Amino acid sequence: MTNTDDRRLDRSLDRLQGRLPSWIARPVGGLRKPDARWIRIPSGVLLIVGGFLGFLPILGFWMVPLGVLLLALDVPFLRRPTAGLMIRGERRWTEWRRKRRRDPPA
Repeated sequence: MTNTDDRRLDRSLDRLQGRLPSWIARPVGGLRKPDARWIRIPSGVLLIVGGFLGFLPILGFWMVPLGVLLLALDVPFLRRPTAGLMIRGERRWTEWRRKRRRDPPA
């Protein structure tokens, strides 16, 4: 992987963190620090495993992408696809919000 992938993922995470409420953004910023690697990797694995048990109460399939996102910070081959999915998701979200603003409710 290249530094380009690292920068794309970092910029996507910066935008996401900027949109979060401050009480969530601060811990997310702490998890992004290099010394938090020993928290990110086990948490990411646990979130992915818990996501596969999404049919159980409290656990959900939402945990899988969050776990992959945490692992992508430390696993180089996950950075490019994760950054690409985040960018596409952000574009779709923006398009959906624009369309929703233009279309008055029926």
